[in-house]
Amino acid sequence: MAGVEDRVREVLAVIVDPHTGVDLVAGGALKAVVEGGGRVAVDLVLGYPARSWLPVLRDQVATALAAAGFADALVGVDQRVVAHEVRAGLTPLPQVRNIIAVASGKGGVGKSTTAVNLALALAAEGARAGVLDADIHGPSVPRMLGVSGRPDSPDGKRIVPKHAHGLQCMSIGFMIDEDTPMIWRGPMTTQALQQMLTETAWDDLDYLVIDLPPGTGDIQLTLSQRVPVSGAVIVTTPQDIALLDARKALGMFRKVEVPVLGVVENMSTHVCSACGHVEPIFGEGGGARMAQQYDVPLLGQLPLALAIREQADGGNPTVVAAPDSAEAAAYRAIARAAAGRLSLRARSKAMGLPSIVIE
Repeated sequence: MAGVEDRVREVLAVIVDPHTGVDLVAGGALKAVVEGGGRVAVDLVLGYPARSWLPVLRDQVATALAAAGFADALVGVDQRVVAHEVRAGLTPLPQVRNIIAVASGKGGVGKSTTAVNLALALAAEGARAGVLDADIHGPSVPRMLGVSGRPDSPDGKRIVPKHAHGLQCMSIGFMIDEDTPMIWRGPMTTQALQQMLTETAWDDLDYLVIDLPPGTGDIQLTLSQRVPVSGAVIVTTPQDIALLDARKALGMFRKVEVPVLGVVENMSTHVCSACGHVEPIFGEGGGARMAQQYDVPLLGQLPLALAIREQADGGNPTVVAAPDSAEAAAYRAIARAAAGRLSLRARSKAMGLPSIVIE
């Protein structure tokens, strides 16, 4: 006859975590099963931030255990973010556990808006997050976060990141006037990126989201080869032309051995503000087909919404401007899915203690 722990494992092995794609046992979420006083206590720890989803998971597990004969089971659900392995020969940055690169094959697909809202969504789910604007020639993060001014450097060596909406942020846009063009060649651009990344005094980040410039040029190659990127997220629209270039971006990350966490399909549909008619202006299902073709998750789909544009332009992105909106919920689901997929990667042995968030 199976013991209590074996029976509990059997119950949890059929509950699939939608953010990782694997069951709670295979994903390593089950940490302890304790029996005493006629009750069973189950301890679950997720490897990614999911503050808004923890109560749902707790109820789901308790219901499944009750159906299996474990009435009044005590279910504890926490989350703990650790550093995950990076490309061989690289080590994680000090004070930064994981780096997520947000990329696109071409401009105009909403990559920067997605990157900023992704970082904010990770923070909203309980992580310590930051964002680095790596688009040297077209920095937009300062405007989107509503922050400006040169960052401080008390010792003349390290730069203190700016703070906005609970995020730590850095951009070349803080160093120059908004209207000043950056007429730099490739080597200067890549050097500026490396300096911003390594000379910024990041403070105990679980995730640093890097907003890459579009394409597969010097910046992208430098970041992939010299920066300890934990995983990449590809942003595209359903349009065939955008997908053509998005495939190139995905292929680049695979060639340089950076895991692709998934695809985000932006501008999936447009909902008319006057009549509510839903129309797929840029086509349908392109992101899903690309994800299936390359065997990566479709992390989520986002609408072509006026509010998203207005909120980003106003320095108050959707996740913080309208936290209860359907669009903010979509960004948070994408953040949980990206971080969830990353949590399945092997841990880095170069980092110290994890960040712990107890719910």
